[in-house]
Amino acid sequence: MYSFGLWLLFIVPAILNGISRGLYAPYTGEILAHQISSVNFSAVIFIITYIFLKYSGVSGTSMQFIYVGLIWLCLTMSFEFLFGHFVIGHSWHRLLYDYNIVEGRIWLLVLIVLATSPWTCQQNAVLRSGRSLRSHILLLGLSGNIVYWSIIFLLL
Repeated sequence: MYSFGLWLLFIVPAILNGISRGLYAPYTGEILAHQISSVNFSAVIFIITYIFLKYSGVSGTSMQFIYVGLIWLCLTMSFEFLFGHFVIGHSWHRLLYDYNIVEGRIWLLVLIVLATSPWTCQQNAVLRSGRSLRSHILLLGLSGNIVYWSIIFLLL
């Protein structure tokens, strides 16, 4: 239940992110504004997840945190496509456009961070408790890959 409540909490910064993107898009252009807002929202997702897990005392196995990330991913994509198409009236083509990396669209970054944040933050808690050097190496590798691919996506 905590995982669903936290996912709902992401709606507020998502709306604020969209509003702020509308403010700077005239100065940056649409593609760069999309990229900036995607990176910003990815950071917000990670920070909220980290703070929640750090101070809530929620615990579980690594697999449970992986499932939470996958549930968040499914909820987000379901909301995006169902609400976007059936309520707002966007075409399927328009909705799929944000997944076009070749065009510089990096919405996939947000989804990757969303899906991996619960596990990554949980692994960070494990590291801070000093339990596993192997987990530390794995976390650094995952974080490095996210940064690496983020840069690659931005350069496209």
